[in-house]
Amino acid sequence: MEKDRQRLEDFLNSLKGEVVSIIPNNKNLGLAQIYGFARRIDFLLIVEKIL
Repeated sequence: MEKDRQRLEDFLNSLKGEVVSIIPNNKNLGLAQIYGFARRIDFLLIVEKIL
């Protein structure tokens, strides 16, 4: 997880515009995830404002 966090931070810092929003898409796979005990993020939607 630390490796992914660092990669995401490096990517966000390399963007030329302003990051407006980061929206995670949670993927529910099992009963524990459906009831909210555990989550898995499938992908991130990153909205960037370019001037």
